Amino acid sequence: MREAASPQTNTYSKFTMLLLFLRGSKRFFTMSILASAVVAALDMVTPQVIRIVVDGCLSSQTETLPGVVRRYLDEAGGREFIISHLYMAALAILAAAALSAVFQYLNNYLNSVATERMMKTTRDTLYAHIERLPYSWHMENQTGDIIQRCTSDVNMVREFVSEQLVQVIRIAVLIAFSVVVMVSMSMTLSWVVFLSIPVIIGYSYFFYRRIGHLFQECDENEGVLSSIAQENLTGVRVVRAFGRESYERERFRKQNHIYTDAWMKLCKLLSGFWAAGDLVMALQLLLLVVMGSVLCVQGKLTAGMLIAFISYNRRLIWPVRHLGRMISEMSKAGVSMDRLLYILNSRTEEIEENGETAALAGKSCPDMGGDIVFRNVSFGYTEEEKILRDVSVTIKGGTTLGILGGTGSGKSTMMHLLNRLYELQDGEITISGVPVKEIPLPWLRSHIGMVLQEPYLFSRTIEENIAITRTAADAAGTMEDIRHAARVACIDESIERFSKGYQTLVGERGVTLSGGQKQRTAIARMLVQNTPIMVFDDSLSAVDTETDEKIRNALKQYMGHATVILISHRISTLMDADRIIVLERGRIAQQGTHRELIAQEGLYREIYEIQSPEGGAIA
Repeated sequence: MREAASPQTNTYSKFTMLLLFLRGSKRFFTMSILASAVVAALDMVTPQVIRIVVDGCLSSQTETLPGVVRRYLDEAGGREFIISHLYMAALAILAAAALSAVFQYLNNYLNSVATERMMKTTRDTLYAHIERLPYSWHMENQTGDIIQRCTSDVNMVREFVSEQLVQVIRIAVLIAFSVVVMVSMSMTLSWVVFLSIPVIIGYSYFFYRRIGHLFQECDENEGVLSSIAQENLTGVRVVRAFGRESYERERFRKQNHIYTDAWMKLCKLLSGFWAAGDLVMALQLLLLVVMGSVLCVQGKLTAGMLIAFISYNRRLIWPVRHLGRMISEMSKAGVSMDRLLYILNSRTEEIEENGETAALAGKSCPDMGGDIVFRNVSFGYTEEEKILRDVSVTIKGGTTLGILGGTGSGKSTMMHLLNRLYELQDGEITISGVPVKEIPLPWLRSHIGMVLQEPYLFSRTIEENIAITRTAADAAGTMEDIRHAARVACIDESIERFSKGYQTLVGERGVTLSGGQKQRTAIARMLVQNTPIMVFDDSLSAVDTETDEKIRNALKQYMGHATVILISHRISTLMDADRIIVLERGRIAQQGTHRELIAQEGLYREIYEIQSPEGGAIA
């Protein structure tokens, strides 16, 4: 994916992007964090209860206990009281465990609610933004990679927020409690614990930098693999038709091998990361037990204190290791956030989210039935090569313009510029004297009906595909309009022959219909829109000549005063146009009526002589 291809207008950072995704879920995350902090505090109770029982019951060394606890035990009867009331220690541990379970439940529940709310907001935000990105952006970015960013990368951010960041408060509470209690019991043993913390952070940072690089490589290779799978699933008929199954399987296998190797490298590094952590922890525990035993023999530490100290160390060291894990996860989440930022910071079209009314307020909304003027228009998909070169033509309102040209001559590009699927680079296009760049997109596109060169049908019913251009305000009488448009497009009879008629479900990308049926369905969809400007971009190429003529005759009666632009390779489709232009290498080589063009030397006459039976029957 070409990361620098799309201009940037939004300036989201990772932090502001997370705040955007957290809309509506912050209070749930806050309550989850508080519940987690309570669980952390309750975890501190059990080691102290065990310390009291061990030192007070087994060794009678109550002088090392906290002052309040020691005074209470002395007044209650000392060692004998502890022995006779051991059940109270058990009840205290049980109560702490029960409360911990309740708050852990609240923590998990609230975290789940917050996470799902965040995921909904994230999906809605990304989808809405992608829908508003220009056509050129989608042409520059592979669909499979976009999907991978919106699934795998979103899930990585989800795991980081819900499983890592939320634990920060709990870790802070655990560390604070543990440090205070451990220092109060033995400063010597505390230094053993404290000195291991920078070691853990150090090797975590060492691995962090390498993990981020490898994870980005894995993520990008997954995007390529997703694109290959997506292309093959949508283009399965082409693969089967040309017997390319073996080639595509091998192509997928090679990319899958690259992707797997990248993950193996990452897994090897992660294994080293966790193995290093286990080694440091084992050495620390060994040193702690040895030094603690020595201090116990010397009388500087009681058995209860050593047991409690080791317990607190166990509670402390896992959060510290978790911080190390968070550092490694941050590298992966950082890569995913960068990939999501690329989408959110890509320049969108000016379509307003509050609807057409807001988008049109205070802007030029001309009569779209006026003249369309291309004035010195030049355009190229790359800076090195221009597709259109200094094109100038005037299309009178209510007339029909035919466009003929070879592949790559710029016919479709002219229409994409008219509809602002691509933005103008040089020159000017006006409608009724108003430059198209000043016309709000909702107004412009709702008044230009287009049948694209490659019609796309959605996996819905035929009725829904034809009616997709209708707004809620046009709902009344929709079915009759659909039937009428289908009859004009000569598809009504074909639809009625289907067992479910207009309720027939069209397969993905219209796979259950023939090429001609898809084109005619797309024509009906455009006619339902009833726009003052109609563009037919080689939209009759898949129908036979007889059907072509029927459709053209029906369209003459239907289109009324609409301005029509016909792009075709068939002379028979263009011959009745009021004016015809011939494009060669991005320039207008010829223009005139059908009779004027066949009377002069040039591409139009050459194609006419090739297509017309006996050199002139269609004149």
